[in-house]
Amino acid sequence: MAHTDEFATARGNMVDSQVRPNHVHDLRVIGTMRVLPREAFAPVAAQAYSDADLKLGEGRYMLKPMVTARLAQMALAPSASTQQKLHILVIGAGRGYLAALLSLAGADVVALEEEPRLNNGALAAHAPLVQAVSGPLAAGWPAAGPYDVIVIEGAVTEIPAILAAQLTPQGRVVTILADDAAPGAIGRAVIAEAVPGGYTSLPVFDCAARLLPQFAPAPAFVF
Repeated sequence: MAHTDEFATARGNMVDSQVRPNHVHDLRVIGTMRVLPREAFAPVAAQAYSDADLKLGEGRYMLKPMVTARLAQMALAPSASTQQKLHILVIGAGRGYLAALLSLAGADVVALEEEPRLNNGALAAHAPLVQAVSGPLAAGWPAAGPYDVIVIEGAVTEIPAILAAQLTPQGRVVTILADDAAPGAIGRAVIAEAVPGGYTSLPVFDCAARLLPQFAPAPAFVF
C-alpha cells in the first residue's frame, strides 16, 4: 500500500509541477494524468514521473510527461468539423501511455506499433478500449481510417505524404518536427493539415525529442 501511495503522490506532483505550469489547461488531460498509472507503462517504474524522456531501447523513448500532455491537448482540441468522439491514430505508440491517456480522456483510439517487445500489457490492462495494431509505423494504418487526428509519438524530420489520405477532410497531424536528425535536435510540436503537395504546419511549442528511428531520413549519397 505504501508503494502505491508513493506513486499516487508522485503522479500528483508530476501534474502540478510539470504539466499544469506548462500551458496544459485541458481538464480531461489533467484529470486523466492524475489517475493513469504511468509507472505501469515506464521501463523502470521508479523513473516514471521524472521530467525526462525514458529509454525503451533500440532508439525508442517514452516522451517526458510535459511533452506527452501537450501533444494530448493538441490532439484533443475541438474541431469545427467534429461533432462526435474524435477518432485518433497514434503512430509509434510504444508501451501505450499516450494512447491510453487519449482513450481515457474520451477519444476513440487506434495504437500502431511495430516492435512487439514494447508491449508489456499495460495498454490492455488500463485502456482496454484502445485498438492495438501492429505494422510498419511509416505506413500508418489505413484499415481503420479515416482519422480526425493522427499523432506521431516522437520526432520526425518530415510528415510522410502517405498519411494525408488517412485523414478526414479537416483532419490534422500532431507531431514534433525536428530541425535535423541529430539526437536531441531542437524541434517544434506542430498541428499539420494536408494541402495539395504536402502539409501546412502551425507550430505550437518548442521542444527537443528523439527522432523515431522508423522515420529517419535515408543517408544522402556523398560523391
